[in-house]
Amino acid sequence: MTGAQEILATARELAEQGECTPRLARDPVNEPMINNWTEALGDANPSYPAVAPPAMIQVWTMGGLHPGRSADDPLGRMIDVLDAAGYTSVVATNSEQTYHRLLKPGERLAVTSRLEDVVGPKRTGLGEGWFVTTRSTWWSGDEPVGEMMFRVLKFKPKPAAGVSVPPMVSRDTEFFWAGAKIGELRIQKCSACGALRHPPGPMCPRCNALGPTHIVSSGLGEVYSYVVHHHPQVPGKRTPFVIALVGLEEGVRMLGELMDIDPEQVKVGLPVRVRFVPSGEFTLPAWEVR
Repeated sequence: MTGAQEILATARELAEQGECTPRLARDPVNEPMINNWTEALGDANPSYPAVAPPAMIQVWTMGGLHPGRSADDPLGRMIDVLDAAGYTSVVATNSEQTYHRLLKPGERLAVTSRLEDVVGPKRTGLGEGWFVTTRSTWWSGDEPVGEMMFRVLKFKPKPAAGVSVPPMVSRDTEFFWAGAKIGELRIQKCSACGALRHPPGPMCPRCNALGPTHIVSSGLGEVYSYVVHHHPQVPGKRTPFVIALVGLEEGVRMLGELMDIDPEQVKVGLPVRVRFVPSGEFTLPAWEVR
């Protein structure tokens, strides 16, 4: 069976299956979560938290930090098949929600899902891919209280073009790139109060002074945070690679690639130093372990 035939066969099987096994919410609808939601969104509707905002419906059945899908979950099954066929990247494209009534604290929801449609392969701006559409239904006991149509595009990333994208240079940042070209890691300094800042800008955020100057950093610091980039592909780069946010000795933090290290060996607090990497007409600051 070809990749396309297997994808369509799995789609037919899942469509015939209908609703998957209900997944019970970890917690009932509750006032603390409603208060957190409305505070974050600035929603001062006086009916909350006696009832829950309708758009929270998906929150109640989210799986937390360690979510698990049932064996018959249609979206999970389709993702596995499409991953195996090389469609390894995903982006959400459409979502439509319908609410049948307001929910009250104490109700414990369950959610089911069924496959509506799988269409492809299609050529898109992101690459060749398949559109997968599911419909979820939320239940309070035997009563359906809401629905959601959710569509994703599973696609094969376009191959890297082999060219790098030059950084944006402005009057506020040209001193930084001029320094990198001669091997200096420059940090903007306020000429009035002496505050250091990165990324640079036209006005000091502490005292509002204009006309900043700069200092030259030692280039030494520690990994404050980091991400391991797998997808999508980046022109001129081989994945995976590490992007680290480094806390410099001078007290500011700066982003850059962490070079020549296995991603599994990276940790917060890892001592690093700057390394300058030529890239076309520019020189980019990056990091290496010290």
